Amino acid sequence: MDEVMIFAPAPTLTVTVEDHPDGSDVHVHAGGQGVWQARMLRRLGTKVTMCSVLTGETGRILLHLLRDEGLDVVAIEREGRGSAYVHDRREGHRVAVVEEEGDPIGRHELDELYGAALDAGLAAQLAILSGPSGERALPPDTYRRLAADLREGGARVVVDLAGDRLDAALAGGLDVLKVSDEELRADGRVAEASVPAIMRAMRELHAAGAQTVIVSRSARPLILLDDEGFLEVTPPELQVADTRGAGDSLTAGVAAAMARGETPREAVTLGVAAGALNVTRHGLGTGDAGAIARLREAVVVRPLSDALTAEVEQPNTGRVSPDGLAALAEPEERPEEES
Repeated sequence: MDEVMIFAPAPTLTVTVEDHPDGSDVHVHAGGQGVWQARMLRRLGTKVTMCSVLTGETGRILLHLLRDEGLDVVAIEREGRGSAYVHDRREGHRVAVVEEEGDPIGRHELDELYGAALDAGLAAQLAILSGPSGERALPPDTYRRLAADLREGGARVVVDLAGDRLDAALAGGLDVLKVSDEELRADGRVAEASVPAIMRAMRELHAAGAQTVIVSRSARPLILLDDEGFLEVTPPELQVADTRGAGDSLTAGVAAAMARGETPREAVTLGVAAGALNVTRHGLGTGDAGAIARLREAVVVRPLSDALTAEVEQPNTGRVSPDGLAALAEPEERPEEES
């Protein structure tokens, strides 16, 4: 079976209250970025090993929930306050009642977690490095060290990170970086979320250490950059129930296809299909593998002209460059979908 290791340092215990004809319906699940990625990978038939620090009472509950989902969990258990939230969705939208990121991971636990992740990642040969819910959980430099060590051992590394963690992971070297246009803007990598600005930022990320860069743009087509150039990837338009977790399903879909031997350029269509299906559901990281496979056939892929990055005023002239004008003059028709 295809296998992926997920570095999920601090999963979250989630409690969500829904409306019910006879009162309230309370749902208790494991959550957090790494968990949602793992859940989608399992739906796609990929074996998952999660490496996590599980803390206190919430951690003990999380361990049972994760194993009940068929996940192989390498757990570093400790006492303290774990990550958890309580959300009230009885009125049709989420209201945060309690959100607790938990205690930072101590030095000894971090050493054990690092060793476990390195061992499992090298065994799987494909690793996703995901972030915790809070900013204090662990030092950002952990991601640089782990990415570098995994790749030194021959494993491929996929990340969905932002901020200091992204900077650190880039320094270690990455096979695939997935990031959203909103995160690029929040990190100051783009001043505006225009396609030319995003493409320029992607070039910088590629040069900084990410072999393939994928930028999601909410409901708009995502953009991929690798050594072959840019692609625009358009998902099918489905009715939205909840957008949360769509980016994590995208990342998981890409990793699942890579675990089967596809290149990131090929794998992105499975990721887009998984993300598209996820928005139709309230369950994060969920979806039927058969439906995802059929939706993959509806994903549209087309090359994106590199000249679009020239759509910027030339220094001190106030004019658009000739390459930029040429890019703007390109016809709007889309070539036939690539498989």
